[in-house]
Amino acid sequence: MHAWPGSSYPLGATFDGNGTNFALFSEGAEKVELCLFGDRGKETRIPLVDVDAFVWHAYLPNVQPGQRYGYRVHGPYDPASGQRYNPNKLLLDPYAKAVEGQVEWGQSVFSYDFGDPDSRNDDDSAASMMKGVVINPFFDWSGDRLPKTPYAETFIYEAHVKGLTQLHPLIPEDLRGTYSGIAHPAVIDHLKKLGVTALELMPVHQFVNDSTLQDKGLSNYWGYNTVAFLAPQNTYASSGQRGQQVQEFKGMVRALHEAGIEVILDVVYNHTAEGNHLGPTLSMRGIDNPAYYRLEDNDKRYYTDYTGTGNSLNVGNPHTLQLIMDSLRYWVLEMHVDGFRFDLASTLAREFYDVDRLAAFFELVQQDPVVSQVKLIAEPWDVGPGGYQVGNFPPQWTEWNGKYRDTVRDFWRGEPQALGEFASRLTGSADLYEHSGRRPVASINFVTAHDGFTLRDLVSYNEKHNEANGEDNNDGESFNRSSNNGVEGPSDDPKVNTMRSRQQRNFIATLLLSQGVPMLLHGDELGRTQGGNNNGYAQDNEITWLDWESIDQPLIEFTAALVRLRRDHPTFRRSRFFNGRPVRREEGAPVPDIVWLRPDGTTMQPEDWDSGFGRAVGVFLNGGGIRERDSRGEPISDKHFIVLFNAGDEPVDFTLPTDEYSPKWDVLVDTAGQRADSAPIEPGDDIAIEAKALMVLCEHDVPEPEVDHSVAASLVALADNENPPHSSPAELRR
Repeated sequence: MHAWPGSSYPLGATFDGNGTNFALFSEGAEKVELCLFGDRGKETRIPLVDVDAFVWHAYLPNVQPGQRYGYRVHGPYDPASGQRYNPNKLLLDPYAKAVEGQVEWGQSVFSYDFGDPDSRNDDDSAASMMKGVVINPFFDWSGDRLPKTPYAETFIYEAHVKGLTQLHPLIPEDLRGTYSGIAHPAVIDHLKKLGVTALELMPVHQFVNDSTLQDKGLSNYWGYNTVAFLAPQNTYASSGQRGQQVQEFKGMVRALHEAGIEVILDVVYNHTAEGNHLGPTLSMRGIDNPAYYRLEDNDKRYYTDYTGTGNSLNVGNPHTLQLIMDSLRYWVLEMHVDGFRFDLASTLAREFYDVDRLAAFFELVQQDPVVSQVKLIAEPWDVGPGGYQVGNFPPQWTEWNGKYRDTVRDFWRGEPQALGEFASRLTGSADLYEHSGRRPVASINFVTAHDGFTLRDLVSYNEKHNEANGEDNNDGESFNRSSNNGVEGPSDDPKVNTMRSRQQRNFIATLLLSQGVPMLLHGDELGRTQGGNNNGYAQDNEITWLDWESIDQPLIEFTAALVRLRRDHPTFRRSRFFNGRPVRREEGAPVPDIVWLRPDGTTMQPEDWDSGFGRAVGVFLNGGGIRERDSRGEPISDKHFIVLFNAGDEPVDFTLPTDEYSPKWDVLVDTAGQRADSAPIEPGDDIAIEAKALMVLCEHDVPEPEVDHSVAASLVALADNENPPHSSPAELRR
């Protein structure tokens, strides 16, 4: 096998149409061998003799796409100083763009003898290791146009590649659970029916299936266990693992773009699958342990863990930062994705110890001409000290708003709380984002996500039921802010089921009528249940897969209707915060852009907000007060709306405000199903809101007088113009 010097850039395996350039960073290595594997497993080792700035590289003119490879890195094995080199362990390229196979768990993939963490094990791991694959980078993107949907018009649907498609009866069996399954017209048609503009996929970077879970008959279903940041997960490919997964992923993106749907990836750059000091040696640990991972200062055998997974990536090292940024650019430029949701993003801000908004990672993103232009969503917390950072990310970032989730859940289950908190979440959380120059769209609003109860379970269970996870129901969040509405789990009681259905509609309506960017968990519109399991990370089975045969069709229609209401009316998706305030205004002053109403129809007063003022409130949204312009520069105007909320246990009579708001009102939405499409309601009239119900009223359109365009009518109009009605008979005779 002939090897030429090649180039130190780009890192990874890069096919140029003739041969392949290989480049691997390792600062502490004494020797690096590139290992090529034949179809029958024969290994060929090629020493990399050229090194530039700690990058070992070579160009192999005969290596083509589909070639499997790995590395063996020589150097000191001294865990006490953080050095864990061992050439007997085959290592996966951190820049691998495709991966074949899975890890076969056993002694060989660990660098120490079981039971003695400080020992050294020299069993060869090649036969048990997944391999990197050289890919063909060429793909026909002709006609692909990125939707580039503005945040204010975005509706995110969080989904799992396998969970969304595995049981869909219209998808061919060989495509279920795959990227091609996502691209199937049955799935895309459902997303379009709902009005989804962005599909946020749970991790698709190549991840590892934990041995501890496999021993229990479980698996790492969610995928938050990344091992290769540039490779699409191979088990989600229907066409093969020798690079076909890359082509299939690109085909999925192209199909979604054609439907006007963006693709957002849930990415896990905070840790890797190698775990703590007792974990396997699969990749970065054996390539350059202290460069890639944060090690404890007082004993470098141990890993600093801000993630709860055993390790944290060392974002203070420039080569680790380069890996993250190269990965992000690759997925944007080569895979055409439209944005990222960063798992445990606070960890990326720990350049030293504390969370730092000005950490190098954020500076790199800010100035990067590619990454800075896509959607950037932070999960703004980790498990380290000071890790809860909702509202504190840089201006170009949006955030999963955990405070929105908690407040809305508490409101609808009737928990006593200051109404001001609920009002703030409903209107875009200005208290969290306005101080940093951000707008309502900085808030990614959600009630449920993959981590926790589904929407149906949120209204069906008081307690988690995670027995299937094999941890004696000790895993998962115990404080869910849920309500079973009188019965734990499934019920045959019509009253219980009626209230559960209403509460699901309340949550969906609140989510879609709130300022900010709504995110819906896949299947919540179908009435999906996990049987009370609020931590389905290990359940790759019917517990977590969507059951397309048992769906709540009325809830689907309700969700789609609310999405249309939001899409058609910019009142519910403003790009700027309201400037009205819940304070007294002078008599006769113009109606503000927002007015909060008490059930008696009068304006909420300052003392009402924190006085435990009931569980019912109304809000007037001034459609004429939108301080925005369309693409032609014309002012945007909309109808006026009133949204009435009753989270109490008894019906409430709301008195509609005076006619200065609107001469009449139409009921568009009633989650209790009582008043929708009823006759227009007059100002000052009382309207009954059922217990645990929400109602949307829209300014009534008064029909304009019909114009008679007949010849006779034209002559009459002409005569009227020639003989003004104020003229006297005498004047007409003259």
